[in-house]
Amino acid sequence: MAQAEKLRAGGNGHKAGLDLDRLQELRKEWEAGALQNSLTRGERKASFATPSGLPVDTVYTPADIADLDYERDLGMPGQFPFTRGVQPNMYRGRAWSIRQYAGFGTAEESNKRFKFLIAHGQPGLSVAFDLPTQMGMDSDDPRAEGEVGQVGVAIDSLADMETLFDGIPLSDVSTSMTINAPAPVLAAMYIAVAEKQGVPADQINATVQNDVLKEYVARGTFIYPPVPSLRLAADLIAHCAHHVPRFNAISLSGYHMREAGSTAVQEIAFSFANAIAYIDATLERGIGVDEFAGRLSWIFDTHIDFFEEIAKYRALRRMWAKLMRDRYGAEKPGSLMLRTHTQTGGSLLTAQQPENNIVRAAIQALSAVLGGVQSMALSCYDEALAIPTEKAQQIAVRTQQIIAEEVGVTDTVDPLGGSYYVEHLTDELERRASEELDKIDKEIGGAVAAIESGYFQRCIQEESYKFERQVEAGERVVVGVNKYRTEGEEPTPFFKADNASLETEQVGKLAGLRGRRDGVAVQASLAALRQAAEDDHTDLMPPILTAVRAYATLGEICGVMREVFGEYRAPAIV
Repeated sequence: MAQAEKLRAGGNGHKAGLDLDRLQELRKEWEAGALQNSLTRGERKASFATPSGLPVDTVYTPADIADLDYERDLGMPGQFPFTRGVQPNMYRGRAWSIRQYAGFGTAEESNKRFKFLIAHGQPGLSVAFDLPTQMGMDSDDPRAEGEVGQVGVAIDSLADMETLFDGIPLSDVSTSMTINAPAPVLAAMYIAVAEKQGVPADQINATVQNDVLKEYVARGTFIYPPVPSLRLAADLIAHCAHHVPRFNAISLSGYHMREAGSTAVQEIAFSFANAIAYIDATLERGIGVDEFAGRLSWIFDTHIDFFEEIAKYRALRRMWAKLMRDRYGAEKPGSLMLRTHTQTGGSLLTAQQPENNIVRAAIQALSAVLGGVQSMALSCYDEALAIPTEKAQQIAVRTQQIIAEEVGVTDTVDPLGGSYYVEHLTDELERRASEELDKIDKEIGGAVAAIESGYFQRCIQEESYKFERQVEAGERVVVGVNKYRTEGEEPTPFFKADNASLETEQVGKLAGLRGRRDGVAVQASLAALRQAAEDDHTDLMPPILTAVRAYATLGEICGVMREVFGEYRAPAIV
């Protein structure tokens, strides 16, 4: 029967005999009275909308979800379309992974911070690399001066990676690495360290971001042009599917585009467009979709609007399940599941009244849990100032533990499922994101074309500008910044790496490595890598692994590919 008729007959779990026509009459009567009341009481704003521009009505009723079909659109947790979660019992079985982002200075210093986090109850690690490493440069590269170890750990070779995980058994710890353009090289280093620890290849549990397409859109840590970058990403995905089956070879990122200013709709659509490009490139290598799709992982930004973020994660799972089934014919349940890490919004942190950021992160974390994420990191309260202190990291871990253990939101699955507002938002986000994805796919020509034409970049810049104008005009309140300011605030202490000494130390270690390694083996491995890179159809992972094991440096390996592929120069966006 028609959904409206089912609802009148008591379908969708609502009270039997509910009449939608009568409901609409009641709403009109209420709105007339509410409008009259609002004329005397007034309202805070002329109109209400989420940060992504979705209109927010005064109240929601069953009429707003009259088209909802429970079996088609929601289903049970752990079953297609996974709107209500990827596991049948979700956090009743196991809480999300706490994975605070960490790394600074030298490998020795970061190793100590990792052990500190593990000792305070964090079961997984998330590695931040410094800017030279992210750009495929060695620490003694002239362009690296002043940046070594400043926003993450400096990794120049396999020797540094060995130090980074010294005393940390990779058989027991899962690791996420935020690295993109040089991702195949850093992944090779991690695999080599695990080998040296005696961990079998099928037991290596790690994730590497490897989503270089979004770098052209948001963060900017690209090296090569998009086409060879896509080749490298697909080679790593294929290699892991064949040889390191528990290694998540890509963590598709909406996070950084949202941090740059995108809406939630754009975050979904743009990241899915990038995912399609990676999947297509991997399929071209002769691998079936069900051989690798189950190891695709994600990272999204949990922003500040509580209900929009809950709805976003539900819409993401439903959209992805349908896309993988209908577009690619995926059959395995794991291939249809969108499993995601999240980090709370770093761009939302304020240097003014930084302790307020603890509250912001806690609320964002709660919305991520109610949305059903699998892994989480909180942006620490002092990150607007510098690399987080140990105190800030501990507060972030404890915040997650309080949500997991004390407040009851983990006791039942998808507790806000069925909320008229949440279901309406879920549907609206999916509808608008699907329309945007269809435009990218059919009108623009896919993600690479959208990047090369500057479409993604222009959209995000426009939204970022709009957001800043709203803050400046006071239309969007940021507590402690444009409202409720306190004069004469004392500065908050923050952490700063000792750049002069650590850079000297890191460059010295690099010189020592070059003096004691087998130079002939290094040159032979780099020559083999060059030959492979010059052939568009050769898998680049085997020669990269050989070069890493010979202790060729990151800069040397990426330098060979720079010479073959060239370096990308971003076009001016107007």
